[in-house]
Amino acid sequence: MSQFKLVSDFKPTGDQPGAIEKLTEGVKKELKHQVLLGVTGSGKTFTVASVIEEIQKPTLVISHNKTLAAQLYQEFRDFFPGNSVNYFVSYYDYYQPEAYISQTDTYIEKETEINEEIDKLRLATTTNLTTRSDVIVVASVSCIYNIGSPVEYGRFIIQLEKGQKWDRFNLLREFAKLQYVRNDADFARGTFRVRGENLEIYPSYQDTAVRLEFAGDVLTKITQTNPLSGKKLGEIVETVIYPAKHYVTSQDIIEEAVDQILIDLAAREAELRAAGKELFAHRLHLRTLYDIEQMREFGYCKGIENYSRYFDGRAPGEPPYTLLNYFPKDFLLVIDESHMTIPQLRGMYNQDKARKETLIEFGFRLPAALDNRPLKFEEFLSKVNQVIYTSATPDDWEISQARNAYRLPTTNYSSLLAVDGLVEQLIRPTSLVDPEVVVKPTENQISDLISEINKRVAKKQRVLVTTLTKRMAEELAKYLEERGVKVHYLHSEIETLDRTDILDDLRSGVFDVVVGINLLREGLDLPEVSLVAILDADKEGFLRSSTSLIQTMGRAARHIDGQAIMYADTVTGSMKRAIEEVARRRKIQVDYNKKHQIKPVGIKKPIRSKLVEREPKESYQKILLKDVVVGEALKRAAEGSLLADDKERLIKILQREMRQAAGNLEFERAAILRDQIFQLKS
Repeated sequence: MSQFKLVSDFKPTGDQPGAIEKLTEGVKKELKHQVLLGVTGSGKTFTVASVIEEIQKPTLVISHNKTLAAQLYQEFRDFFPGNSVNYFVSYYDYYQPEAYISQTDTYIEKETEINEEIDKLRLATTTNLTTRSDVIVVASVSCIYNIGSPVEYGRFIIQLEKGQKWDRFNLLREFAKLQYVRNDADFARGTFRVRGENLEIYPSYQDTAVRLEFAGDVLTKITQTNPLSGKKLGEIVETVIYPAKHYVTSQDIIEEAVDQILIDLAAREAELRAAGKELFAHRLHLRTLYDIEQMREFGYCKGIENYSRYFDGRAPGEPPYTLLNYFPKDFLLVIDESHMTIPQLRGMYNQDKARKETLIEFGFRLPAALDNRPLKFEEFLSKVNQVIYTSATPDDWEISQARNAYRLPTTNYSSLLAVDGLVEQLIRPTSLVDPEVVVKPTENQISDLISEINKRVAKKQRVLVTTLTKRMAEELAKYLEERGVKVHYLHSEIETLDRTDILDDLRSGVFDVVVGINLLREGLDLPEVSLVAILDADKEGFLRSSTSLIQTMGRAARHIDGQAIMYADTVTGSMKRAIEEVARRRKIQVDYNKKHQIKPVGIKKPIRSKLVEREPKESYQKILLKDVVVGEALKRAAEGSLLADDKERLIKILQREMRQAAGNLEFERAAILRDQIFQLKS
């Protein structure tokens, strides 16, 4: 069995050794819940990595956003180069779920744009969990969504060994059962092809293809190849081919499922007719029979996940299979930035349920569609073995779990050490202290901000600016760019992999400033940033709560000249609590440095290799147009007088708006934008 081995030039310093010892002891004592209160830049990831090496357990790390998950994946990949470190997030660049808007009688079909690279990483995750014990998975909250049974996934494998006898036609059928598609022209992930007596298959979860050479019915050679060039990379004696998709099933199970689907269909039709809903019953009848015909003929249908309960053998209401089911029972769970991640885990089920109940009510889906869902929060907790919550600002709930029903205000951090199962880590390995906090009036705030930016740029330092809205982030970025500032905005509409690239470009100096909203708060490791500017700091609310302000100011704590500027006309309660807590931590850090005669030093951290290597893009910048300009451009496109370059820019704008509308659950607007994009492309 492979062992976790931590590889790093770092050695535990400050209060890291104590934190590692306490957390490790807690795991060995089988404490179910522990909290690591670690300030920004204190090395929480290194502490967790050290604990993993000590306890030698498969580990799942859940983060609340893809950007932070990508960074954590890179960090753990560097710490454990000899072990299996995996990345598991939603693979949709664009996701518009199936929906029905009864007010306008509008049915919106499910539509997605799948990121093939992330899909590969997801499949690699489940494959490694099936075959190895030294596995770390960094995931987003999408890990609690239904992905199919691990038993079925593990059952559908093909073991190939040199010297085996195979009827080649039967082998091709086996590939098809694993959801691989024959394509002799376009050899891509998830396909296989025939070359004379030889076969080639490109597994969905890896970057290399497998060539199988036969002499009659005997498999004489297995070679790993470059799928693009065909170059041989090495000969192997055996290999195992895993499914091309997470959801696979046999024809026998499909027939059993169809029998139950027909029974449930008859019962539901009777219900609808008894309620006088003949149209809905007729619609459900036609749609379900069409899906059944597709499943019998091809083994799948569009929206097959809505029938997953039948294939999995689950009873109505029973929890779906998720990534957690692929882990052994004795695994460690780490919930990073728990004050943000826990609320997301809580909210996923209800949002999904409301949309599907409408589809069921109006005859678009059987009630079984409700069982294709994320876990309820209680179900999630029931699958947890041992968990460590990490955050600079842990919430009441995490603290209460660490000490049963104990309750403590989240801002009273000075007494947290009295809580069983809670570890505080305030001293950074670099001995850097929390940033100085300055409050400035909002009058002439942009002029003052530009002045502060210029001071940092002259010193080759970087700046983060936080706003309350996406529009303000974009408009401020445009305003700063017009005044010669190298700037980019960052928010949820930026594609997953682009977000990491933008932050890397901030570090390398392509940009001096990044403007964003709450995506700039937790876990972003940017040691070149010396200033965080918070606009509208006195606007009480989620983005300007004491927790959010502490997290935001923490982005400047990795620089020796770190400073946080709040632009506000009044000092709110949240601002007061945040300033006091940062001052408390700063005092502890300064006193520690004085006691040990330590002089803080700045962080010099290399920029890691890309999460996924991709073709370079011409520019990250997106065109900012008012609605009236977009309307005029659409009119010109209809007339045929819109230039090709302008049309491409317009398509990008509409795609961005479409993704935003889908993310805000404005499905009707998203559908309209989608149709406009199709019209432009055609």
